[in-house]
Amino acid sequence: MKQTKRKNSSGNSVLAVLVLLLFAPLWLPLLVLWSVFYLGSFVCLHLAVWILWLPRSKRLLFVYSDSPVWHDYYEEHITPRIQKQAVILNWSRRKKWSFRQFIAASVFRLFGGGREFNPLAVVFRPFRLGKVFRFFQPFRDLKRGRPEELARMELDFFNYLSAQGTKPSPGSASEY
Repeated sequence: MKQTKRKNSSGNSVLAVLVLLLFAPLWLPLLVLWSVFYLGSFVCLHLAVWILWLPRSKRLLFVYSDSPVWHDYYEEHITPRIQKQAVILNWSRRKKWSFRQFIAASVFRLFGGGREFNPLAVVFRPFRLGKVFRFFQPFRDLKRGRPEELARMELDFFNYLSAQGTKPSPGSASEY
């Protein structure tokens, strides 16, 4: 009986490969087109950030929300340290984002993905790819009584900012 199941599963695998190969002329051009579009978006957004944000000393995109889990923490500990060099988006107010925030919203969508995207920081350096810091899981750990991961993530985040020659300091935010 076990041999019959093995034959069926290997037969199903062969059939799946054959179907994939048979329909390759349909899905392969779509995959190539999607890859070109994604790569083009990635490059264009990096160029936009390098040209429009970096000369104004805006080196990071920071996204958070009004969640009771992290809102007050960010308002007290993080935002004052980064606001001079950050474009800040509040996810809870995303319906009010205007065309003025188009680049920031596009960067967020590109780097944020579909899961664990809030809170999020993306740090940009000239002619380098953006570095993403996802704070969702560290806050989940903090809520469960494990603050170490959040402390490590914050340390990594601020060390990365300092390493590129920017010192987090208070100032006026660009909150949308």
